Amino acid sequence: MPYVLIFFPLLGSILGYSVKSLGDRYSEVITTTLVLISAIISGLVFYNGVVHDVYGNYKVLDWISSGSFKVNWSINIDPLSSIMLVVVTSVSSLVHIYSIGYMSHDPNKPRFMSYLSLFTFSMLMLVVSDNFLQLFFGWEGVGLCSYLLIGFWYKKESANNAAIKAFLVNRVGDFGLAIGIFLIFYYFGTVNYDEVFIKAAGSVDKEINFLGFNINLITIICLTLFIGAMGKSAQFLFHTWLPDAMEGPTPVSALIHAATMVTAGVFLVVRCSPLFDYSQVALNFVAIIGMVTAVFAASVALVQNDIKKIIAYSTCSQLGYMFFAAGVGAYHVAIFHLFTHAFFKALLFLGSGSVIHAFKDEQDIRLMGGVWKKLPYTWTLMLIGTLALTGFPFLSGFYSKDAIIEFAFFKGTPVGYYAMTIGIFTAFLTAIYSWRLFFITFHGNYNNKEISIEETHESPLIMLIPLILLALGAVFAGFLFKEMLIGDQYLDFWKNSIFFIKEIDHLYLPLWLLLITPILVVFAIPITYYLYIKNISILSGVKKMNEPLHNFLLNKWYFDELYEFLLVKPIKLIGSILWKKGDQNTIDRYGPDGFSKAIKFFSNKAVKFQSGFIYDYAFIMLLGLSLLLTYLIIN
Repeated sequence: MPYVLIFFPLLGSILGYSVKSLGDRYSEVITTTLVLISAIISGLVFYNGVVHDVYGNYKVLDWISSGSFKVNWSINIDPLSSIMLVVVTSVSSLVHIYSIGYMSHDPNKPRFMSYLSLFTFSMLMLVVSDNFLQLFFGWEGVGLCSYLLIGFWYKKESANNAAIKAFLVNRVGDFGLAIGIFLIFYYFGTVNYDEVFIKAAGSVDKEINFLGFNINLITIICLTLFIGAMGKSAQFLFHTWLPDAMEGPTPVSALIHAATMVTAGVFLVVRCSPLFDYSQVALNFVAIIGMVTAVFAASVALVQNDIKKIIAYSTCSQLGYMFFAAGVGAYHVAIFHLFTHAFFKALLFLGSGSVIHAFKDEQDIRLMGGVWKKLPYTWTLMLIGTLALTGFPFLSGFYSKDAIIEFAFFKGTPVGYYAMTIGIFTAFLTAIYSWRLFFITFHGNYNNKEISIEETHESPLIMLIPLILLALGAVFAGFLFKEMLIGDQYLDFWKNSIFFIKEIDHLYLPLWLLLITPILVVFAIPITYYLYIKNISILSGVKKMNEPLHNFLLNKWYFDELYEFLLVKPIKLIGSILWKKGDQNTIDRYGPDGFSKAIKFFSNKAVKFQSGFIYDYAFIMLLGLSLLLTYLIIN
């Protein structure tokens, strides 16, 4: 079963594109069916693990064998990978089904469906790896697939630019991950998880000279690994690629943001929890980056107008939650939030796709409004997704997000208290921007002058069914799995797949901590409705009074402009100089161009001797003979 689970999406990718000559329907059916089978099997694997404690490592082939160094290609099924398999395959199968309707008018559907399945396979290989090399293979695979899918509409310059940007930013992060893997291999002599984690215990106090500085070995390994996670999960400083990734089709956005690429960074940190738990410096750094990302992305989302970019920044912010949960040692809570987040974030992205579909590809929420009666199913499903995202009581986001804040408080350290404060503040910002998106999109006046309101329509059933299933997850996932993943039974479930989970005394939970987040979240609903629908003049006045702040947030803290000034322009200038002065005027001039000119010059001179007169040929022969005799006499 594990082999079928992992390799069916790869088979679907190959067959889905191979049968394109037979028609789009064959490709859609093959890719969707095979991924759906993988989703069913992943559910069975998860069930067998929980109920019957059936886990194992299934060898696919011998990959590298050199002396004592051995790396296998394996399928490692443990509690952590089993829950990731459920997330990846379930969301991916629903995205495949949704794409049949959403991409119905696209001329390249087989290629799109094939890319989706390949993306799924790459993520599956990442999460079932039992060593860092196989993880790196899957890591690079999802990076490649993100490039292909973000730039799927390659005739759009903006899509090509976004794909290249995502690829380059991730290469920087991947360089950090590669250095971490090199350090692990150099000092531990292996890249297998179990062996590395055992040997790490004996190297807790070991220091090395790294770039001229003496630094703890475990700390530098964790920091370099986390740089890779920052790039893949679009954390602060590496975040710039994620909003631009919205240039790809909406199903791609849902798959990237909910189940695959951006969750890989969180998975890496949790998988390497034995290493991180030996370095408080690394854990503090993870927590700080997560806190900054959560606030940064939420603040930017407050003023964005593209419906998909608002949700993209929301993903960025929620990933910040997951990282600072890991940073305070609550690895299992980070995965729990990843699990619940997958359902309501996929729901919001696919729901936004339904809205975009109704408005004929319009994405600006300022050009929408007043369509809640025209799109009743989409309105209901987006409402559920918004409630879950904001942490409304008793929906999935409520259980996982509040658990992060509680664990940060119970950590009892300065970093923990800062994380708790940031978590509460970010929850309030999340409620504001989420309800702003919902109310402006569906309520108020209809503002689109290009499309009449009568032309808007509800999405077909093939697009609504995945939304309904995701809505069920957004409502019930937190309640159903809370006890198993983070409650009294969590040690029975996680076993040793997540190491060093510390027992935290929850006997004393302050009432204010229990109530403050739900109160802020609930009160944000009428406040947002009043400010963005009933009395928009208030915000217009505030915007005029704080124009610099509004522009600062609208321009995403000017990070793109900063990187353009500090990195892009200088590198392009250096490249231009090296190209024109070095490449063209030096290497080409004195290299291939110089040789060709010299050969042409001498050939033009030599051809003059080919006159057809016998005395010219005799002269050349005598000259050659003279040179030969001279050479022989000298030597």
